[in-house]
Amino acid sequence: MRVLIVEDDPILQDSLIRAMRAAGYAVDHAGAGDLALGLLRGGGFDLVILDLGLPRMDGLQVLRQARADGCRAPVIILTARDGVEDRVKGLDLGADDYLTKPFSLAELEARARALLRRGQGGAPTVSCGTLVYDTVGRRASVGDEPLELSQRELSVLESLLFRLGKVVSKDQMIESLCGYGEEVSANAIEVYVHRLRKKLEPAGVSIRTLRGLGYLMDRM
Repeated sequence: MRVLIVEDDPILQDSLIRAMRAAGYAVDHAGAGDLALGLLRGGGFDLVILDLGLPRMDGLQVLRQARADGCRAPVIILTARDGVEDRVKGLDLGADDYLTKPFSLAELEARARALLRRGQGGAPTVSCGTLVYDTVGRRASVGDEPLELSQRELSVLESLLFRLGKVVSKDQMIESLCGYGEEVSANAIEVYVHRLRKKLEPAGVSIRTLRGLGYLMDRM
């Protein structure tokens, strides 16, 4: 899953990037409002963490224009402005949540998980065969046994599980695995899928390759 962090304070930006990457998300970042809007127009984000006090273009302007452009990614506003009017204005413009600075990184991560879960239909778990995926804790298990997955394998699993029964292209997987400036090759995707296939066999789950289209996860 891809997260866009829009924050002009370099220290806070670095902390947010580290926290979200440690949680297993692909992260892009921007330190100015116009740059953030350009990235949002490119699409592909599952969540946006947006500061309001930004250079060149205020965060509320970014939010207003992004929604007008059709961006539907959930947005968490981060700001030092704690007035009710600012909060109401942000929510009215399309923000999904609001945190005032200073805030706890643990709380931000919990709110991010809640919004991402809501975007996948709100279910706390997703199942296929005996595979069960906890969308809150981002943990997979087969029966009662935890499934050991690398962060990249986990991201590929999410791409397939959240589109269960639908074809997922390699480009979609690459997009969910990395941010701008990072590279994951199509060959690497094949390796991650191969590893997942072996780990999911005991769960009665198959990952079919549809040549020229992508991959399809379903029960065996």
